[in-house]
Amino acid sequence: MKVLLTRRLPSAVVSRLHAAAELTLYEGPVPISPEEMKRLLPGMHGLISVTFDPLPADVIDAGRDLKVIANIAAGYENIDVAAAKARGIVVTNTPDVVTESTAELTWGLILTLTRRIAEGDRLVRRGAWKGWAMDFMLGMSLQDKQLGIIGAGRIGRSVARRAPAFGMRAVFAARGPGEPGPTLSLDELLVSSDVVSIHAPATPETKHLINRRTLARMKRTAFLISVGRGSIVDEEALAWAMKEHLIAGAAMDVYEREPLVHPDLMTMENVVMAPHLGSATREVRIAMSDLAVSNALAVLEGRSPLTPV
Repeated sequence: MKVLLTRRLPSAVVSRLHAAAELTLYEGPVPISPEEMKRLLPGMHGLISVTFDPLPADVIDAGRDLKVIANIAAGYENIDVAAAKARGIVVTNTPDVVTESTAELTWGLILTLTRRIAEGDRLVRRGAWKGWAMDFMLGMSLQDKQLGIIGAGRIGRSVARRAPAFGMRAVFAARGPGEPGPTLSLDELLVSSDVVSIHAPATPETKHLINRRTLARMKRTAFLISVGRGSIVDEEALAWAMKEHLIAGAAMDVYEREPLVHPDLMTMENVVMAPHLGSATREVRIAMSDLAVSNALAVLEGRSPLTPV
């Protein structure tokens, strides 16, 4: 069996693959391109990819012997799942292992933004701090505030479970039956929440869900947290809303055109930017890699995958 890895994985995880398959590791200086993927896929039985590897139908067609695409991510919008299914290729992801670390990062961003921690760090480092003052760098308390969550999946629910520890009331945007906890319409959530946190998947329906119209509905004192998928927030609209002081600030871990960020957002003190760190702990990245390898080996050995899409 031949397996293509598009990223270097922890050695302890790769050793499991070595015993069962012949490995090809892409080690280019930039993320693998569709053209390079097409060149490497012929003859491969398994592909272990990440969420930024483009796998449209024409790329998948190049892998005529592929049996499994194991994505190291909770999402799988980089893969044309329908095209893979039509060719009999199993697609898997790593959904559960990223939940708690991403929820932790969300709260880190909420606290950093509302209490102006990153802004204060920059101020101290450039020697501009002149000492304590009663009205200096005032932020917003979380106690008795409303946290509006867009996306009631595993991560959104995990974020909500932590809200009482900060004295916040969590509500979800109602997008269908069976939503957990208190729910409001999206518009009601936007106009009433003090912090709006995004944890929805990338779908045609959620593309630019946060746009000029929805940003204008938010409180002028509210904060936006973007930890879902970059395509959900229209960054040009966000930059406009920030310039017009329609919201108080934003914190982002995902972007429309990663690793590029809208240039206007880069200059704003009340925008906190993290480089896609939601799952970035040693424990979680190892667990993600291990689960992807387990999925790939299960399919290649004729067994059912652990987490099929």
